[in-house]
Amino acid sequence: MSRERKKAAALHEKMQILRSITHSHALSNTSIIMEASEYIKELKQKVVRLNQEIAREEEATHSHKDNSFPTVSVESLGHGFLVNVSSDKSCPGLLVSVLEAFEELGLTVLQATASCADTFRLEAMGGGESQAENVDEGVVRRAVLQATRNCGAEQGDQ
Repeated sequence: MSRERKKAAALHEKMQILRSITHSHALSNTSIIMEASEYIKELKQKVVRLNQEIAREEEATHSHKDNSFPTVSVESLGHGFLVNVSSDKSCPGLLVSVLEAFEELGLTVLQATASCADTFRLEAMGGGESQAENVDEGVVRRAVLQATRNCGAEQGDQ
């Protein structure tokens, strides 16, 4: 194989890797690069949003040391949602309450990471075919916040 063919083959292989990483369906190298560029811009915007969210949460944590209000963020993922719930305090049944809120909305938990010891942290991806058309980020956020409030109210009643 000539040196030029090897270079072309290596370039083609790298373009296919780039295409798969960016979930591109483009066929031409130019289109693959353009879509990769857009994908990088989206990732940069996501980083900015997440950094802003972290800053807000840190500010809220510092200003509300005694009031441990849970923070809930919801991000649309096309066919589902990424939900982050964070609270300085955990209460019995909080995870169950949040998962029940998902169920009431017709969302299936596809993947989740949770910590319920002294603090409460949950990162969950929910979605599925049964998702109602009128369920958006705001609806999910309100339902999860209500679930956390219900748990706090039950804790206060005891």
